[in-house]
Amino acid sequence: MDFRVLGTLEVWTDAGRVMVPSPRHQRVLAALLLAANSVVPVARLVDAVWHDEPPVTATKQIQNCVSVLRERLGRERDVIITDGPGYQLSIGDDELDAIRFQRGMVVAHQFAAEGSRRRAVATARDALRLWRGPALDGLDAIALAGPITKLNEQRYNAIETCAEWQLQLGDHQAVVEELGELVAFHPLRERMHGQLMAALDGCGRPADALAVFGALRARLAGELGVEPGPGLRAQQARILAGTRGKSSPATGSPPVPADRAPRQLAAAVARQWTAEVELRSLNRPEPVPLTWSSTGRPVTAGAALSRHDVASRGERLVFSGDLRDVVAKFRQVRSRQLVVLGDPGAGKSVLAMLFTLGLLADRREGEPVPVLLPLASWNPHREHLRHWLAAKLVEDYPGLGNKAVYGADAATRLVSDRRIVPVLDGLDEIPPALHAAAIDALDRAVADGSPLVVTCRATEYEKAVTQSGSLLARAAVVEIEPVGAEAAIEFLTARTRAGETRWRPVEQRLRRQPDSPLAQALRTPLMVDLARAAYADPKTDPGELCDTDRFGGPELIEDHLLDAYLPAGYAHRPTPPAPDGRPVTPRTYDPRQAERWLGFLARRLQDQRTRDLAWWRLDRMMPRHVAGLYLGLPPALLFAATGWVAAGPIAGLVYGLSFGLAGWLAHTLGERPGPLRVELRFHRTTSRFLWRFLAGAVAGSLLALGWSLSPPVIALLAVLFGLAIAPHVWLDTPIDAGTVTSPATVLRGDRTAALAYTLSFVMCMGPFWGIAFALTNETRFVTILGGDFDLVLALATGLASGLLGRFMLGTAGGIAYGLAGAVVGGQVLPRATSATQAVIAGILFGLAVGLAVCLARAWGAFTMMRLWLAARGHLPWHLMGFLADAHRRGVLRQVGGVYQFRHERLQARLAGLAEPTARS
Repeated sequence: MDFRVLGTLEVWTDAGRVMVPSPRHQRVLAALLLAANSVVPVARLVDAVWHDEPPVTATKQIQNCVSVLRERLGRERDVIITDGPGYQLSIGDDELDAIRFQRGMVVAHQFAAEGSRRRAVATARDALRLWRGPALDGLDAIALAGPITKLNEQRYNAIETCAEWQLQLGDHQAVVEELGELVAFHPLRERMHGQLMAALDGCGRPADALAVFGALRARLAGELGVEPGPGLRAQQARILAGTRGKSSPATGSPPVPADRAPRQLAAAVARQWTAEVELRSLNRPEPVPLTWSSTGRPVTAGAALSRHDVASRGERLVFSGDLRDVVAKFRQVRSRQLVVLGDPGAGKSVLAMLFTLGLLADRREGEPVPVLLPLASWNPHREHLRHWLAAKLVEDYPGLGNKAVYGADAATRLVSDRRIVPVLDGLDEIPPALHAAAIDALDRAVADGSPLVVTCRATEYEKAVTQSGSLLARAAVVEIEPVGAEAAIEFLTARTRAGETRWRPVEQRLRRQPDSPLAQALRTPLMVDLARAAYADPKTDPGELCDTDRFGGPELIEDHLLDAYLPAGYAHRPTPPAPDGRPVTPRTYDPRQAERWLGFLARRLQDQRTRDLAWWRLDRMMPRHVAGLYLGLPPALLFAATGWVAAGPIAGLVYGLSFGLAGWLAHTLGERPGPLRVELRFHRTTSRFLWRFLAGAVAGSLLALGWSLSPPVIALLAVLFGLAIAPHVWLDTPIDAGTVTSPATVLRGDRTAALAYTLSFVMCMGPFWGIAFALTNETRFVTILGGDFDLVLALATGLASGLLGRFMLGTAGGIAYGLAGAVVGGQVLPRATSATQAVIAGILFGLAVGLAVCLARAWGAFTMMRLWLAARGHLPWHLMGFLADAHRRGVLRQVGGVYQFRHERLQARLAGLAEPTARS
């Protein structure tokens, strides 16, 4: 049977074409085909048929449509299966033209990655010939517009990619006609226009190429009010200059090897999680024995466990295994989609980590790269999964944002081209109200067959599925089993000396009393691991865990192991090197002091209902109005000193109170930008440096003109502003996708940016204010209050201050600093009485503005807050060193740019113990 959606909807069998009777039946069949081999709920079919106002009998009519379709498609084979809350169209990959097209493009990309562009073009053209027109042409179904648009977009991307390969081969004439037709249908698609320009230019028709650019520019300006992108403008310049073929037509840069980003991303992911495995001692000598099997909970779709080798017979794969074969079993799942369930502490995150490394170690040519990401920050109501994945990739592997190295939107292309396997850890960490929406959004996002692995607590997942009916229709669902007595004994005794008997009472209790409190407590890998860590010292006696008078229930044993973990973890031992190979200064911490500091952090994270310990949110560990006071006060003191030096104590008081209040309000109500992931780079920045210098010079000249300064002074200030603004171009995205984000690298990047911004504003505003104060012609415009306040100067200064505040802390910052600037700037100040007075006032003003900018950056606010909290005794003075040390000891784990407590149970336990301290 041959189903065709790449054009009008058609169904063919060996006997000929099967006629689908009515638009209603066509919409139902189309909805099932767009989610082939996945369960489509009846409610979604109703939306596809009626969209706005379905009749009361809608469900019954859908059932009738399905019955008719079954009759038309033949009763000898169950093509449409009733499954749970809906229906599933069960077909092979070769029976749907959309799947054949996608598989063909995957093969074409593999040929291109190997350097065989001719074979890539031929394979891509074979795949494109499956298209007979727009996807599901003529089908009026608003609810299906999203997946239909996605299919059409895949076609256009394939055409552009194929054209790119042909242009690189020099086949310019071969693509002119096709691209000419397509740009007429897509008059705003810039990449297509760029390729047509390159093809025409390559055919010796530069005038026609420039005409294409002119038509596109006119349309963009007329319809959107924008110019073509920099790549197209650069391409136009090259055509005008007659320098044909020196760069890629779409991007204006040399072609990017198709496999560069995936290859370097794979290396980065492997380094990241190998280091984490070593820090957590998971291979000393083996992790806790962990087994899993297909879940018995009602959360699996009917055909989710069908297997490649038995799919044609409709058999089901009974799924079970352990850590050693999880990769092999994953590859047996036809959809390459897996959900891992388990109780708290069952080892879901460890399994995800080792699965990621296992898939990388056995990664086959062209296979997507597994990327492990925590899911807690995703909101399915606000962001599509693919957009969130692309943003997280750039956040955790910032080199992917470097357009010069990996091309534009490298992370987005990795996601949309299915070059990654998202391994999403912790679906249950999303707010409970979003669980059902998240599951449905995941199912929609991977309905095209994209690979996916998700971990979640079993109870939360079952509750979301049973209450909403949403499920991952093509995913196999497995559940981690409790740790058996023999497995626990094997792990607990794996590192004991020959003849050592300390663990013998525990062994006997686990074997003889499998339902004892001790056996119940040690049924999760977390507790088994904590038990070995707590009694690692040969002087300790694990036999005390068998004392039923002291430990009458499993909860008491679990609390005891959690409490004993930190003292054991902070026992003195040599410090291992950092994952990046840098030397580490040995540190020793008193266990009680470390527990107090960690307890403070845990309590604050519990209050914020998050597990992410992000250094740039340290100020959120205090009430916002208190943090706003601490962050707004230091610049206010410098502003007050400036006013005092310039015009006496009254002016100083006005300056200090105005900017102090503005800083407090801005930090209390405003939103500080997140940390910048940048590094210093000077190569190929000359032209951008000159443009920035010119922009700064113009801004400085305009400000100086407003103060009626002389031409030589205006020129001096123009140079100072230019030199202050231009170096910002040296802050660029990291060049290597193999660079993994860590808390330390994020802090270093933002510190570099914060200091650069601070220095630039000090260099701009200090000399400007000092020179203006010394040399102003004292021109007045509209004065009030007996000539002491100028409304025009107040307006000008208020606007400038508002723009600065908007840059620092958003809208609230713009309003607060704008009002403060108007109050201060409107004061009529006399000219400086001496050069010394002007210099001192200028230095103070520059420092005040620079400090305000610095404290509005993530690193500046963090530095201020950590010093204050350390002075109060809540945190150590060297906080990042303490957190890095806790990570090396296994108390914290590192997830991208943030730390987390190694388990939610540990965080909750420390938060409970730290409650009195947190309130102080």
